[in-house]
Amino acid sequence: MQTSIASYKLIKKVKDDRFDEENLHQYRLLIQLGARDFQVAVVAESDQRLLFFEDYVLNELHSHDELLALLKNLFEAHEVIQAGFWKQVKVSIKNLKFVQVPTALFDQATAPEYLKFNASVDSVHETVISYENRSLGVTTAFAVQKPMIDWLSAMYQNTQLSISHQSCALIEGFCAAGKKMTGEPLLVYIDRFKMHICFAPSGNLKYYNQFVIHQFSDYVKFIMLVMKTMNLNQESSEVQLWGYIGKNSPHYHEFVKFVRNVAFGQRPTHLSFGYVFDDVQEHQFFDLYAIDLL
Repeated sequence: MQTSIASYKLIKKVKDDRFDEENLHQYRLLIQLGARDFQVAVVAESDQRLLFFEDYVLNELHSHDELLALLKNLFEAHEVIQAGFWKQVKVSIKNLKFVQVPTALFDQATAPEYLKFNASVDSVHETVISYENRSLGVTTAFAVQKPMIDWLSAMYQNTQLSISHQSCALIEGFCAAGKKMTGEPLLVYIDRFKMHICFAPSGNLKYYNQFVIHQFSDYVKFIMLVMKTMNLNQESSEVQLWGYIGKNSPHYHEFVKFVRNVAFGQRPTHLSFGYVFDDVQEHQFFDLYAIDLL
C-alpha cells in the first residue's frame, strides 16, 4: 500500500471475522489524525466489540496542504472509511495547539485567547474548536486547519460527526482507568513523538500535560518533574505505562532503572476484543480506543 506518491505505510491491520461492510450503519468509526501517523478503528454498537483496526505511519511532510493531499489519497484507496453512513464518526486530532480550561470558566467566544498561552493560531488558515469532557468539567480548545475540517465535514455530512483532541480521549481514558485502580499511580502514555502524563487518583483529574521528546533522558526528566509536582515518591509510587514501548525494549529497561515501580496499563474495559487482537499488546493504542469514550 506504500507508494512514492501516497507516502504512507500500513504498519498494522487487524480485522475481526464479524466485521461486515453491509452493517456500517451499526458501527462507530474512530479516526485519529496526526502529522506523522494515522489510526482507525471500528466498534460494533451492539456489543462494544472492536472489529477493525489499522495503524499507519506517514512520511515526513512539509506543509498542511501536503498532509491533506496524502490523507485524501489514503482515504480514497481505503476499503471502507470513505463511507458516509456510519452510525457515528469520532475524529481525534493530534497536535500541540491545545489548552484545557475548567468548563465553568470557558467561553467559546474567547477560545483563541486561551490558546495564546501556549500556541500561536493562524486565524486565516486555522479554526479553533472546543470539546468538553463533561464528566470531568474540562473543556479543551484546539486549533485545526480549516481545509481539514471542511474536508471531514463534507465527507461525513450524512452521519453524526464529532471532532475532539487526542488529549480529550487520553484524559477520559485515564480517569476511567483511575477509578478502577488501587493506590495513586502516575499514568503515562508514550506516543511516537511525545509523552503524555496524567495524575488522576480515583478517577479525579489532578494533572495532565504532554511533552515533546528529543532524547531518551527527556522521558525520565519529565516523569521526575511531574512526580515532584504531585508529591509522589520516586521509589514507591507506581507508574502505569501505555503506548509505543515494548515490554522487552531497551527504553523499558532504562525506565525501570530510574522509576522502580512500573507496570503496563490495560485496554479500556468498555471495549471487547476478539482473539485476532491477541498479537496487539494490551498497553498499545490506548488513545485510539479511548476516543470511543467521548
